[in-house]
Amino acid sequence: MKGILGRKVGMTQVFSKDGKLIPVTVVSVEPNVVMQVKTVETDGYNAIQLGVVDKKEKNASRASVGHAKKANTTPKRFLKEIRDCEGNYQVGDKISADVFEVGDIVDVTGTTKGKGFAGTIKRHGQSRGPMAHGSHYHRGPGSLGTMLPKRVLKGKNLPGHMGCETVTIQNLEIIEANTNENYILVSGNIPGAKNALVLIKSAVKNSRKKNPKEIISYEEETVVDEVVEESAEAAVEETVETTEEKTTEE
Repeated sequence: MKGILGRKVGMTQVFSKDGKLIPVTVVSVEPNVVMQVKTVETDGYNAIQLGVVDKKEKNASRASVGHAKKANTTPKRFLKEIRDCEGNYQVGDKISADVFEVGDIVDVTGTTKGKGFAGTIKRHGQSRGPMAHGSHYHRGPGSLGTMLPKRVLKGKNLPGHMGCETVTIQNLEIIEANTNENYILVSGNIPGAKNALVLIKSAVKNSRKKNPKEIISYEEETVVDEVVEESAEAAVEETVETTEEKTTEE
């Protein structure tokens, strides 16, 4: 098991070299610091605790400040444990985007967008009643009970708070892991709003073979590149002219 914390940036699309369009989610992953290493002897299970996003020391508690000093870092805003993590990590180590390889299958966990109070049609996808004037049932929840139990049965879909739930999308694929610009491209969509914290970890129910995809990369030419190319061409022309003059003189 391996994982990393990041922030959802948004969605875009990339093209593979075989001509397929792949919708991807961009996840910004700044280096995660290993804040604590738990073992069976000391804590009863194996896990590492990751910390990300610096927090001002004046806004942190004494316990969190002391906890961060053991890892030679500043207090972190977000902490997350990953059990049975692969590799031998020490307190203070940093985990970056290269923890995953292209083609790895992962699970992404995040908090969904909050929708507030919602009815059964929006919350559970139920159908509405006739909208004609003679109908007395439009967007209600439907029958709330039968004659025999004379009560509302457990599990009945009713209006209530929608969203703000922890959701995991399973078996997504790593399309690109860029350590220079600190981002990971994950296939498909993941839960959460923009800039929301997400956890990327190895897939639990993965039965797919690793099939990395080669994506097409584009390089935009800038004015500086054009000037450099023109100067290089001019230098080549000057050297050719000088060599021709020397040969004629000889």
